[in-house]
Amino acid sequence: MTQIPTPRGRLTLNRSLSELTWLRVGGPADYLFQPADQEDLVQFLAELPQDLTTFSIGVGSNVIVRDGGIRAVVIRLGRGFNEISVDGNLVHCGAAALDSHVARRAAEAGLDLTFLRTIPGAMGGALKMNAGCYGNYFSDVFVSACGVDRTGNLVNYDAESLKFAYRSCDLPEGIVLTEMTLRSLGSEHPEVLHQRMVDQLAKRDQTQPTKDRTAGSTFRNPAGFSSTGHADDNHDLKAWKLIDDAGCRGLKVGGAQMSPKHPNFLINTGNANAKDLEALGELVRKKVYDKSGLTLEWEIMRVGDPECT
Repeated sequence: MTQIPTPRGRLTLNRSLSELTWLRVGGPADYLFQPADQEDLVQFLAELPQDLTTFSIGVGSNVIVRDGGIRAVVIRLGRGFNEISVDGNLVHCGAAALDSHVARRAAEAGLDLTFLRTIPGAMGGALKMNAGCYGNYFSDVFVSACGVDRTGNLVNYDAESLKFAYRSCDLPEGIVLTEMTLRSLGSEHPEVLHQRMVDQLAKRDQTQPTKDRTAGSTFRNPAGFSSTGHADDNHDLKAWKLIDDAGCRGLKVGGAQMSPKHPNFLINTGNANAKDLEALGELVRKKVYDKSGLTLEWEIMRVGDPECT
């Protein structure tokens, strides 16, 4: 039997992941590891047998965990990795800090990271996906990051090594990000920045299903860039427009539905499983291709085994 090291943090066998994802679906992980701090994470990975796979789940905002669960040690960072501090025009934060919290803390110091306010999830996922909105991307503010590799070694990254692109970067497999440094887009009075975020939230609530179980944007924009939020924004190659034109707004499979409010949002209406959600996504991809000849690429990660074993 494989020997699993004993950490100072929490290690749980056969842990259901459904309540840890925003879509509230998914089977169990073989193990769920919640490290106490970076030292605990380093030691655990150094001692973990190399034949065991690891997977970092973050706060579960942009993922479908399939119904059979994940045959891996799933790593979820918590309180030991969510600190935020400001130094001049730099913001230092843990990978588990929520994007919205970083935006607010920066604004308190008069630093503009307001575009992060409406992006769901935590900073580790924002880096990995080069998250962006309102014409700004994570790569615009990124300075450096630290993480731990599969063998327990500390690793460091700068923007050049990560090669950011639209909704992606070259972060190697198996890296668990722990902390990062960002440089603000500029400086303004805190009240101005806070009001900007209030306006952004109001606009988001008008156009997106923020009260539903969702995982953010389902598909990447074939245009290769995010919506700017400006009046002159071109929607011709935006995923939501292609989905709408293909007649998929409100489309359902089981308990899964493409939001009637914003057709690029996949929602769990209350009784969906992962199979429903993924099947609906694939049906939408087919209908969009049949209508436009364009193939939508998933933005939501789909991980794990499709059926319970």
